[in-house]
Amino acid sequence: MQKGNLKSYLNLHLIVFIWGFTAILGALISIQADALVWYRMLFASVFLFLFILFKKESFQIPIKEFFKLIFVGLLIALHWIFFFEAIHVSNVSVTLAVFSLGAFLASILEPIFYGRKVLWYEVFFGLIIIAALGMILQVEINYFEGIMYALVSIIIGVLFTLMNGKLIEKHESSVITFYEFLAGVFFITIYFFFTSKFNVDFFILTTNDWIYLLILASVCTAYAFTASVKVMRVLSPYTVMLTTSLEPVYGIILAYFILGGKEKMSVEFYIGALLIVLTVILNGIVKHYLSNKK
Repeated sequence: MQKGNLKSYLNLHLIVFIWGFTAILGALISIQADALVWYRMLFASVFLFLFILFKKESFQIPIKEFFKLIFVGLLIALHWIFFFEAIHVSNVSVTLAVFSLGAFLASILEPIFYGRKVLWYEVFFGLIIIAALGMILQVEINYFEGIMYALVSIIIGVLFTLMNGKLIEKHESSVITFYEFLAGVFFITIYFFFTSKFNVDFFILTTNDWIYLLILASVCTAYAFTASVKVMRVLSPYTVMLTTSLEPVYGIILAYFILGGKEKMSVEFYIGALLIVLTVILNGIVKHYLSNKK
């Protein structure tokens, strides 16, 4: 492996590790999920704004594209709200196990979104993943509400990822994300005004919450995003996909050692979670092999 590729590969593992740590921060922050996402998107917008100024990039976006960004921003906000709510009502391990479904859901929705045919092995692997999720549900039924929140979150996440895939082809990714985050802040702010959630107590957080939020917005959001785009321009999509499949593994291991307590799950849970991750990785290997045969 060339020196540049090795550096990018190591950076990618660091980014995936950071993404796995995001769920830990979500569990450590004591405020409600919607408030957490509001703070995260607001702070991340500020960091991205400074980054764009530093890079001297243009903020200009065509009006037609701008409205698309607003809609994607709403989806991102909903995705994160359901994600952190899933962690709060269940735990990190359960939420990340469900998030392993992301690659499979993308393989099902991508043909619909981009007009290509569904591949037989994607359906086959999908059935295995559903069976593994059923195994987790059977033994962890107490976390059913969290599993449902996580499932809604990952479906929304796949949708906005597919939409962003088209938007990034035409515009700078940091600028796109900046406007999407601002849109998310706008929609959550409107919701808070109608529900009278903005009050003095809303802005009074513990010192730990402020620290965790700043780490979440800067390192886990603004930095991880911009760094991931840079890495993806060097490494192949196959390498990126296989490596990002390790995110639930990193997150579940971190949760076990950092949070302990309710993060310690049954043996059947870990078997089901491992089966999901291995299936996602195997799907990537088969896809790579068949594409090389053409």
